[in-house]
Amino acid sequence: MINLIRTDSENSDFDKLVRDLDAELAERDGVDHSFYAHFNKTNKIKFVVVAYENERPAGCGAIREYDSNTMEVKRMYIIPEFRKNGIATRILSALENWAIEMSFAKCILETGKRQPEAIQLYKKTGYHQVPNYGQYAGIENSLCFEKELKQNSPH
Repeated sequence: MINLIRTDSENSDFDKLVRDLDAELAERDGVDHSFYAHFNKTNKIKFVVVAYENERPAGCGAIREYDSNTMEVKRMYIIPEFRKNGIATRILSALENWAIEMSFAKCILETGKRQPEAIQLYKKTGYHQVPNYGQYAGIENSLCFEKELKQNSPH
């Protein structure tokens, strides 16, 4: 059974998952990895979701305020043995719902061309590609996406 918890970057399971993510990205990105690494610092992230499968950390994701209207999705990662079970979709949905609760109107994110699983996830969940923003502008390996968030209507 999958259980999602809200936490922050001080969570030791999140820290371990991010180290695993960075190791995988270093392999995939090769020489480009050092460029991305300094944009992926996790200290002081207030909005983190960690997924547990039978109390074992299975994956994570985070959001960080980009501007007064926008949250940026960061540090999405699922341990390989837990992939293809819908966990990433559930984490992403939990992060989006958290952003909605705080009255943010959209989420943006950057992923690399060498992460086809991530690209597929984001397209499947309603993100559309936009011109590379901020520090990713002009970076050949980067793809940027955004999604307008639907505010829940009162029942």
